[in-house]
Amino acid sequence: MKRFLCWLISLALLGACLTLPAGANGAIPTVRVLLSNLALRDRADLRFTGPYAAVCDGTEAALRDGAVLTVQIRGNELYLFSGGVTLRAGKRVILRSYAETGRTGGIRFTENGNLFPGDLTLTVADGFLRPVLTLSVEDYLLGVLPYEMNDSFPLEALKAQAICARTYALSHRDQSRAWDVVDNTNDQVFRGVSSADGRCAQAVRETVGVVGMYKGKLATCYYAASNGGHTELPEKVWSGSPVLGYYKAGDDPYDLENPESVVRRARLKMDGTEFPEAFVRLVWQALQPTMASLGYDVSSPDTLRIDALSNLQTGTALDSATGVKRDVLQFNLRWSGRMWITPSSGQTAGADEEISLFATPAAATPAPVLSGFHPAPGETQITLPLYDDALNALNIAINSTNREQLTIREENGTYILESRRFGHGVGMSQRGAQWMAAHYGWSFTKILSYYYPGMQLMVGGNVPAARPTPPAALFATPGPAASPTPRPTLMPVTAALPAGAYLASVEGIDDDSTLNLRAEPNGAAEILMRLYKHQQLQVLEVMEDPAWVHVRTDSAEGYVMVSFLQKVSP
Repeated sequence: MKRFLCWLISLALLGACLTLPAGANGAIPTVRVLLSNLALRDRADLRFTGPYAAVCDGTEAALRDGAVLTVQIRGNELYLFSGGVTLRAGKRVILRSYAETGRTGGIRFTENGNLFPGDLTLTVADGFLRPVLTLSVEDYLLGVLPYEMNDSFPLEALKAQAICARTYALSHRDQSRAWDVVDNTNDQVFRGVSSADGRCAQAVRETVGVVGMYKGKLATCYYAASNGGHTELPEKVWSGSPVLGYYKAGDDPYDLENPESVVRRARLKMDGTEFPEAFVRLVWQALQPTMASLGYDVSSPDTLRIDALSNLQTGTALDSATGVKRDVLQFNLRWSGRMWITPSSGQTAGADEEISLFATPAAATPAPVLSGFHPAPGETQITLPLYDDALNALNIAINSTNREQLTIREENGTYILESRRFGHGVGMSQRGAQWMAAHYGWSFTKILSYYYPGMQLMVGGNVPAARPTPPAALFATPGPAASPTPRPTLMPVTAALPAGAYLASVEGIDDDSTLNLRAEPNGAAEILMRLYKHQQLQVLEVMEDPAWVHVRTDSAEGYVMVSFLQKVSP
């Protein structure tokens, strides 16, 4: 208790406005997380740590520590398989934890994967499994911090992150929806809890219950990986966002100083040499009307030569098509182009024109030929859209937010362009917080007051909630031992083989594993379903990437990696 009081006093001394609101020291609140990254289709294979019960229409079935359970959709309803027993569960099943307070318990979706503590609700939505996990916000943070930051960050930066993530999650609780937050960057990345009890877990423990408040309400603590050296206001980034008085816009030298902040660079020589091909094409597209009006050929970028570039800068320009101001890249260009000419009889090509003459009868008109490069009169000012056109062409775009910070400097006859900012730039910069804590020794309270001026820190619920007591008979006698879950019937393959196709079987996986059938031939494509061992497939063709093949059964079609297949003898 003395240690906790000293901690509160130290916060006050550091300038944090830390008070106990009504209801403080109450139960730790819960948050509901949609587990979208699991990409479940029609089946989930679950392994339990600690006592659980499957609740279906008010009926509970015990699942002891170490139990294995398969949940599968059949006929648009859920069926449960465990220990040789099959249970029809209808449209919804709750897997309720009966682990004692303070004891580790949870669900694993893979044999050695992370633990997902709390209660799991599985429903049928649009023919697929929809998993929503309800857990204490403190357990939730244990699965957020290692993925929003990581265990190598300084402890004070991790504490700031814990408070931001806790505040964000609690401010998004909404009982009118089926979940509060999703487990990806649309809200906060959550990947379940690792067994490692490292610095991230320490940061959660040492800030338990602390949240950000503004005018008596929970703040919404937006944050980003790197702001590129400048913080943004929410209303400048998201249309319709209210003005929130605890944000600021301005320079952030700490993000800028951090050598781990994301930076991408491009170099443009002022003499026009060694320009990236994509950038030359973009310039050519912008120059086409001018080139055509002067009689130059515009059939391809090869008819343009950039001779010199000057006065490179960023700015804004009105988009004539939309009437909206856009960020642009502007510069002056000296250039040369080629044009079609008809040489007079007997004319010879100048060294600069590269005209090829053909032997023709004296009376015939010489065929038009493409000249060499002819300098255009004067300079032409070029204006290119910065997002996404110029940044992509220079290969310095960082993400899809169109908020990168671009700086330009001259060095030895070369323009050096540097693009910064990974994310929207609103609120705390994770790289800025990292540098503040590691290089300047800032506390988490000082970090938060820098990024959220006017926000107060308060202690909310910080007492573990009591777990529900199971019915006396539910775990009174031993249940059936866990056993391997049954496999569904493999899909039939009865259609005639097309010419050039062959029959193969899924064999290169473990007995309890699956092979992903994907919508496209690459590892990032959507998973259509999971194929089980010994599933036969018609292999229709080998793809451009020979590691992938196009396959089908009577009821499914997609792409798999050929290394997991074994050809079936005819």
